[in-house]
Formats: sequence, C-alpha cells, structure tokens
Amino acid sequence: MALFRERDGRRLHVKSRLMGESLVSKTLIDSLDIAPQQRLFPDVNILKIGGQSICDRGIKALPQVIKEIAANKKKHRMLLVTGGGTRSRHIYAIGLELGMPTGIIAKFGSSISEQNALLVSMLLSPCGGIKIGHDEIVKLPTYFTQGCIPVMHGMPPYDYFAIPPAKGRIPIHRTDVGTIILADLIGAKSCIFIKDEKGLYTDDPKKNPAAKFIPRIGVKQLLKKDLDDLIIERPCLEILQNSEVINQIQIINGLERGTITKALNGEKVGTVIYKE
Repeated sequence: MALFRERDGRRLHVKSRLMGESLVSKTLIDSLDIAPQQRLFPDVNILKIGGQSICDRGIKALPQVIKEIAANKKKHRMLLVTGGGTRSRHIYAIGLELGMPTGIIAKFGSSISEQNALLVSMLLSPCGGIKIGHDEIVKLPTYFTQGCIPVMHGMPPYDYFAIPPAKGRIPIHRTDVGTIILADLIGAKSCIFIKDEKGLYTDDPKKNPAAKFIPRIGVKQLLKKDLDDLIIERPCLEILQNSEVINQIQIINGLERGTITKALNGEKVGTVIYKE
C-alpha cells in the first residue's frame, strides 16, 4: 500500500479505504464493502455445560453428561464451554454488598467458570479432554487432529472492562454470551446450551408450573414477548440476530439421556431460537 501524507504534513497514513475516516460514522459503515465472514470451523459443535444446571449437581448430573459427550467423540467435533453456576452467584452477592464495580464482579465470574472448565476437562481426560484458554483458539486445528475435546471457560474476556448495565452492577455479558460469541467467531456448526430444563418456557417452570414450553421461536418474536425471565442471557438474542454465520441456537435438557446426541445429530429436541 502507498503512503499518504496530509497537506499540513503532520500525519502520515497508509492509503486505504478507512484512511482518516471516523469509525463511528454511520454513513461510512453503511458504505463499506465487506466480504462475507469466513466460517473458520464449520464442522465444530459448541456445547455449553451449564454451571448451576449441570456442574453444581455434581455426581447426580455431570458424569452422565460427560459420558454422552465422550460417546459422540468419533462422530462429532466438539468444543465445550462451561458456566459458573451457584458459586458465581455467591461471589456476585458478596461483591455487590461490598460495593465492587461491574468489572471486578465480572472477573470473579471468570475465575468460577474456569474452575468448572478444569473440572470438566479432568473428567474428560481419559477421552482426550483438555482445558484451554481463550488465546488457544488458534490451536484448535491441532487439538482436533490429536483427537482432543477442548474445554474452555465461557465468561467473555471483558473482565475489568465489563460494560456497566443499565441497572445494578451484575455483568450482563456472562457465560451464555461468551458461548454464542465464540460460536460466531469460529462459525460453528451448532451452538447448543445444555441446561436442566427442556428448553425455553414463558416463565421459569421451577417457580411457575403454569409456564408454557416454547419449542421454536424467532429472535424478534421472542423480544416482542418481553418475558420476565429467560433461560439464556438476554444479550444472546441480539448477538444471534446480528450474526453472519450463526442461524440458530438450541437449548436442551442434559439431564435427559440421549438429548445431547439428538441435538448433535440435528434432531428436533429442546428449544430452537432462530435468527429472523
């Protein structure tokens, strides 16, 4: 590329389409020619193992989930992501009582989610489970070639730079958000959330027995419903709607044997939320 100096001679630019432009200009963004996003790992399935829903249940849930994931290793490439669960909520509560800012509270959540990643990778170690960090995404081809099942914690690396929410100080970008961002980043084949409920309901079925199950719904339809409670973090919906490579996410009950396998095989199980 050619170099270009401004008329006053003060700044030297690399001549390009964005030379000297304001990156907050709506007109500029609308006028840019952008190539379609590359799907880096279109054969990889992202599976998020819920912290509170699965990991915190210990021997009553986690071994069964691990066994089913391991049984699918030969047929499916999988990248596992872990949530934080009850321990995250505990440290959040303490942090809020002590007046900690959102960034510190987010950092607390990262450490708990990483503990669960270590736990899951150790249980999977006989089958090639390996704990990886966020920076090791570039090593995924090597891990898959060696027959590994990579496991990473789901908290997105905002940490100290977590965006303060409109209300309160609990970070809104937690492990569900980290999971779907990761799926978008690598252009994953699927993005599956392993929870302890059948899927999405009109309300929390644990608290409201009259809550109705929703097997399939579009992002815009779901946003219009403005439900009081959701089974996934709300920013996931906007991220899904804006994604160039992810068309849907699936929420399943990992406590029901066979649901993970069915979801990996593309079968209709749980709830599918799709981009409109």
